Amino acid sequence: MFILLNTYEFDTILSKSLNKGKDYITMKEEIKRSSANCNARTDLALEVRESFEEDNVEVSGVVLEEDYVQDKDIKITRVIIKDEHGQAAMGKPIGTYITIEAPRLQEDDETYHEPLTEEIVKYIKELLGEDKEGEVLIAGLGNREVTPDALGPKVVDNLFVTRHLIREYGEEFKQKNQMESMSAIAPGVMGQTGMETSEILKGIIKQTKPKCLIAIDALAARSVSRLNTTIQITDTGISPGSGVGNHRNALNEECLGVKVIAIGVPTVVDGATIVNDTLERFLDGKGFSEEEMYKFMEEVREKMVCNMFVTPKGIDDAVKRISYTISEALNQCFCQTI
Repeated sequence: MFILLNTYEFDTILSKSLNKGKDYITMKEEIKRSSANCNARTDLALEVRESFEEDNVEVSGVVLEEDYVQDKDIKITRVIIKDEHGQAAMGKPIGTYITIEAPRLQEDDETYHEPLTEEIVKYIKELLGEDKEGEVLIAGLGNREVTPDALGPKVVDNLFVTRHLIREYGEEFKQKNQMESMSAIAPGVMGQTGMETSEILKGIIKQTKPKCLIAIDALAARSVSRLNTTIQITDTGISPGSGVGNHRNALNEECLGVKVIAIGVPTVVDGATIVNDTLERFLDGKGFSEEEMYKFMEEVREKMVCNMFVTPKGIDDAVKRISYTISEALNQCFCQTI
């Protein structure tokens, strides 16, 4: 967006913005509020928590724990929202959000993906608790025809489903092969089925009666560096499409009647975020004060298009590799003979 402005236009906008007479603090708060609607969309609880750190604000009711697994080059961050205060501040439900940051996640390197799979298994089992022993339903959310949104369906394609085998061969077969009953569905999106995902899953859950649901979906990130390199695992469920402003009915225990674990990988970033970050770096490099930067950004933000999302090149290969890693983790969770 800024590239289209020549020097005269830049000076004009900056001059106008600095002479509007608004109080700087008021201006800053207005811009932060508008960013929630336009240029700071994210599904990652970690990024929401980081936005408070930038302002040196302690968030009541929110606990942050970090760990780095050096031999695997993996950073684990746990954001725990403990009460209503934390829920209101974060804008996310009470629960645990585990973020696995793996810089080489999208690389084609089996020696890296194997230990990463072990970490994913570990945290899925942790959040499942006692429910890890019992029938589980896997839901691969998203549109198979749109590459950045095809993560969920591709995970389902690689699962070793066992429900039909256990029903056919009985409990002895289950114990001999050390497996739990696992079924899977890729319910598509409303534009393909005419039904809410929650409606489809409610019907399946009513018939099959699983102990828990694990939903896999593509997410939106605030930081470009987290695209295809981050996995979020949470016990709070998920609201499909929320990161790109396409809100659908939430998939959680309250709605579906069973425990819901959500696994997501950010594959897109809001285009306005890229513009915003680029402008901030440019203005900071030119020696503008923080007040001047905020006022100028308010002017430019009025011209931004907020409904454009960007995905990295090579997204098809990245989604294929990441989906395989997640499916392997799920297979190992519920079938120890694999």
